[in-house]
Amino acid sequence: MASLSPLDQIAERVERLLVRHEQLQRTNELLAEQVAALTQERDSLRSRLQAARHRIDALIERLPPAPEPKDDA
Repeated sequence: MASLSPLDQIAERVERLLVRHEQLQRTNELLAEQVAALTQERDSLRSRLQAARHRIDALIERLPPAPEPKDDA
């Protein structure tokens, strides 16, 4: 294989860099989509947790008061 001229070497390296740049852009897009999906899932879980806490608080309020402990002394 004949050695490439400096200009050809630069052109080859630029092409490789462009391909790598495109790969990194696509990876970044996929990661951004994952972040968005996970953020939505987190927000949904927070909402469900808050609703469950409200239901538990409402159930606790409906419980009869605990009897006072007797002092046998």
